[in-house]
Amino acid sequence: MDLLKIYNKIKKGKCLQVGKTSKRYTYGYKNTIVELFNRGKTYSELNSEYGIPKTTMRQWVLKDKNKKDGTEGKEKNIKEVLKKNAILQEENEILKKALSIFAKEK
Repeated sequence: MDLLKIYNKIKKGKCLQVGKTSKRYTYGYKNTIVELFNRGKTYSELNSEYGIPKTTMRQWVLKDKNKKDGTEGKEKNIKEVLKKNAILQEENEILKKALSIFAKEK
């Protein structure tokens, strides 16, 4: 690749800048941005107000969504287990009654 092409890529921002450090955001700040997005603000609006790259905000929103989906899945699983437990307890009571009836017949 010749130097002119490299220069043009750097000028257009297509090459990584050496020594550039990424910004760090607090957990609370990230949650605030995610909440604003969930309430209807667009990535463009948030970008113009707070100067956060759209891709960064998308990652935060996706992580939050995946986190919530995992929790909802666990809650659903707990409800299913509790329902099965109630059915098994009921069946257990029926079997105990049947056992006492058959024991009396002997």
